[in-house]
Amino acid sequence: MRGARYIAIEGPIGVGKTSLARLISNELNGTLLCEQVEENPFLKDFYRDRKKFSFQTQLYFLLNRYQQQVELNQCDLFSSTIISDYVFAKDRIFAYMNLNENEVNLYEKIYKLLDAKIPKPDLVIFLQASPEVLIERVKIRNRDYENEIDTDYLQSLMHAYNEFFFHYDESPLLVINSSEIDFVNNSGDFDLLMKEIREMRGGVKHLVPLGSG
Repeated sequence: MRGARYIAIEGPIGVGKTSLARLISNELNGTLLCEQVEENPFLKDFYRDRKKFSFQTQLYFLLNRYQQQVELNQCDLFSSTIISDYVFAKDRIFAYMNLNENEVNLYEKIYKLLDAKIPKPDLVIFLQASPEVLIERVKIRNRDYENEIDTDYLQSLMHAYNEFFFHYDESPLLVINSSEIDFVNNSGDFDLLMKEIREMRGGVKHLVPLGSG
């Protein structure tokens, strides 16, 4: 997308957001902004007992993401292209999946106050993949706190992401099925993506590659 100074990549756990963000950042000589997932002190407990630790985990993520976005907003977005491996708005996906009604009501009050103060991406890339592919990729990266993630949770998460981005209209959206595509190891796949990014003109576009062979 010509003129895009802030590109954000989204998708469920294990879909390859950070790897792709790093590649695009290198290609565009941009600044990489990564979500600080591993700094959340509640995350390991959350995957062990989601009901008990969901609110603490969610609130920490919300405030941490907000702080990053405030710092981004204070930067000169015209001096460098920013490539982020998350979208602030997706925080609500996890909130509605994991919080009870009272917690959601409190969360929404905080979220709305914070969301009004942060920049919106010029382009969002939404990566999709099957639960089986996500599980395999999570196993490969072998993070201790993700050992408790199961297929049912990833299935629910995938559906929640699809529902969220079906209604998403804050930024132009490029949707990619990444189950059979390899941006990291196949230069042809990555070149195709960069072509789509540069030709994006707004609205919503779906890229469904035939596969990386």
